[in-house]
Amino acid sequence: MARIAVGGFQHESNSFVSHRADFAYFAAHRDRPPLVRGADVIAALSGGGFALSGFLADIGGRQHEIVPLVWTSGGAGGNVTADAFERVVGELAGRLSLALPVDALYLDLHGAMVAEGVADADGEILRRIRAIVGDAVPIVVSFDYHANVSPETVQRADGIVGFLTYPHVDRRETGARAAKLVEALLERGRPAGKALRKLPFLVPIEFQSTLSEPCRSLVAQSCERAGDLVDLCWFAGFPAADTAWCGPAVVAHAWTQAAADRAADALLARALACEPLFAGRLWPVESGVREAIRLARAASKPVVVSDTQDNPGAGGSGRSTGIIRELIRLQAQQAVAGLLCDPDAAAAAHRAGVGSTIRLALGGDDAPDADPPITAEWTIAALGSGRFQTSGSVCGVGSADLGPMARLRRDGVDVVVTSRRMQAYDPAPFHHVGVDLTACRILVLKSSCHFRADFEPLAETVMTILAPGGYQADPGRYPYRRLRAGVRPLK
Repeated sequence: MARIAVGGFQHESNSFVSHRADFAYFAAHRDRPPLVRGADVIAALSGGGFALSGFLADIGGRQHEIVPLVWTSGGAGGNVTADAFERVVGELAGRLSLALPVDALYLDLHGAMVAEGVADADGEILRRIRAIVGDAVPIVVSFDYHANVSPETVQRADGIVGFLTYPHVDRRETGARAAKLVEALLERGRPAGKALRKLPFLVPIEFQSTLSEPCRSLVAQSCERAGDLVDLCWFAGFPAADTAWCGPAVVAHAWTQAAADRAADALLARALACEPLFAGRLWPVESGVREAIRLARAASKPVVVSDTQDNPGAGGSGRSTGIIRELIRLQAQQAVAGLLCDPDAAAAAHRAGVGSTIRLALGGDDAPDADPPITAEWTIAALGSGRFQTSGSVCGVGSADLGPMARLRRDGVDVVVTSRRMQAYDPAPFHHVGVDLTACRILVLKSSCHFRADFEPLAETVMTILAPGGYQADPGRYPYRRLRAGVRPLK
């Protein structure tokens, strides 16, 4: 029986938006549990849809002692504040120090966190943890598919497992693979071979889906195992993080250095050859909305539109009005858009009540070139508490609390409004305010890819429209300061 410490600190950081992820943000209950400590980690994560949930389920059938430390997930947003980073990592490190000795450690991280003053935040977490446990204790990490992996991270970890899907429908399975890897390292010790290969270009997240090529084949090759290989990962990277090591990567750990190098080089060669395939159609706002309306007239199912540049899952505020404004201007009918985060509008709707018509300045982002709020008369079609159960392929089964919600209507356009940010990647918040998804002609979702798991099966077709927002589909528009020399954005 081994004594295994577990914990997690996750955030996908968009360095180019003004808002910040502070400690209160991590402590709040939104579409994921709030920050939890000690025994509450196991209570909150067991049966959930996160990597640590899968780890606990897989390791639970064995006679190991699990030592829970701290776990929190902030989703995505602006850089993590220095205060939040130091408080969470300080508590993680402190609890680990008090728990010593341990035989192994598993950390449920993201891989694309940037904190104020700490560009490689995940690498810094591992540096501090390694200093506590020493050189003999194996450390296994699970990372999001969008991880921006640094050399320091690869050296400080003994095994890395990454999501194999985007949309991320295998988070629990990733944790289960991490559990098996921990047991392998407990049996054989720390691997000698570690390899990192970084690609010389940045891939927009719209073209990173594993539902299509080239990422489907790259992930398939990463799953091949032979001989001395411990792990092999393809990470597509998160281009909105201003770090030296931003971008796609291949990672390998093996029992020998030769095996790690051989596997990493082979996967790198395939990824480099795929560069021209990272492409697809992205529509400007006016022509895109016109096309959606045209298609919807003859469609038997909804035309689903990705409002990708205001995706909260990529750091967007969830407040952009560009596509909604154009739907109203062009007189779209039976259109629904969400999830727009505006707590003031939601509160005003609750004060007025269902059926009332009130004047609101709805939404409005502070991103460059963003559209202003839509100041108009809105009819309140439905209200909700914002507390519901998620059930989708990405979210999994869990409780969400988005604060007061409302469905507001102007002409033929309904807008689903929340009080807390959530990417539109689960049907539950729409159902919560009475939206019949199958009855929509046009469904606009503030999401880049995750929506595809549950909404694409409902769709006649899917379009991606570029309205102004906090995330840029063209990484070349970001004013990077730390990005290593020689890396080029792919448009």
